[in-house]
Amino acid sequence: MSKHGSNKKKNPVLQLVAGGTAGFVESSICHPLDTIKTRMQLRRQQSTLQAVRARSSLHEPGMTRSMSSLAEPKFSALHSSSFQEPVMVTTKRTSTAVTASLGPIGTARRIIEREGFLSLYKGLTAVWCGIIPKMAIRFVTFEQYRESLQTVVGPPPGGAEYSSSVNFTAGLACGLTEAIVIVTPAEVCKIRMQSQYHSLMDPSQLARRKYTNVLQTAFTITREEGISALYKGIVPTMLRQGCNQAVNFTTYNIFKKKVLDAQNKTELDHWQSLVLGGVSGGFGPMANNPLDVVKTRLQKQVIKPGKPVKYTGIVQAITLIAKEEGVAALWKGITPRLMRIMPGQAITFMTYEAVSSGLTRRGYFC
Repeated sequence: MSKHGSNKKKNPVLQLVAGGTAGFVESSICHPLDTIKTRMQLRRQQSTLQAVRARSSLHEPGMTRSMSSLAEPKFSALHSSSFQEPVMVTTKRTSTAVTASLGPIGTARRIIEREGFLSLYKGLTAVWCGIIPKMAIRFVTFEQYRESLQTVVGPPPGGAEYSSSVNFTAGLACGLTEAIVIVTPAEVCKIRMQSQYHSLMDPSQLARRKYTNVLQTAFTITREEGISALYKGIVPTMLRQGCNQAVNFTTYNIFKKKVLDAQNKTELDHWQSLVLGGVSGGFGPMANNPLDVVKTRLQKQVIKPGKPVKYTGIVQAITLIAKEEGVAALWKGITPRLMRIMPGQAITFMTYEAVSSGLTRRGYFC
């Protein structure tokens, strides 16, 4: 028996329940940060405005926009899937105005003041439909891949339950699996819903929005662009998910082993799972943020027959973004992404460990 617990194979149903619960809790708490991240990544340099041309693509000029213009009918693209925020450069005004920087706080403030607080939760239904099965698939496949790999390579030296190479490979494989099965179509729907510019406080704008919920969004995309459009950006999504889970599971299990060895324990306290999950969650995004930016741009594109798309693949998209907006643009959204992923991973691992150990102690799914 391993020092850190029994080598008895875990029940897949237990992993499904614990993983799905972890996904629901994490997404419900952290979704606003994902909306902010998506809006920041979709914001492009406005070449038609001299003020924007004078700045780098990562610094949006101070923008003054009369709040009364929200009611004006001239913004006909409110219901469009294309996220192109109306910008008005005005002379001096004394009326209430919104001035926002490009940062996550300024982006959040602008969304709330223009579209309402609940707009931070745009796309949450798509996330729920995706993240609950995603987390269930993630933890089930990770454990199954890990068991299979360990059987092939044999027990690691030093009494460890699983080697780091096994954890890394199993994490990579489970990340690729979840990207194909659930993540890509769910994120295409989520990004289309998040990228819409409309106010949740204005019933007329709500009535004209193109995408209303995850099922309607998936049906609309399939009808207009074909079912393959739900898998736009699948390659960068697979690379991102595989990299993330390989790094997350490897670092989490390394830290977990060190803590358990130091304290001579078999289980982590809940707060320890929270801290270790958060720390391990920060490594992957720092390395693969360019893939996330490319994935977002690819999935946001609407395919129109006879019209070429701007981004055609990973290499072309990275090259074009770097050329037009600067290399640093490939790390757009890294701050809200870390703010989203690190607490998200903390909550996920803590919830998974707590639910898993709680159900095991009560004799469920044994």
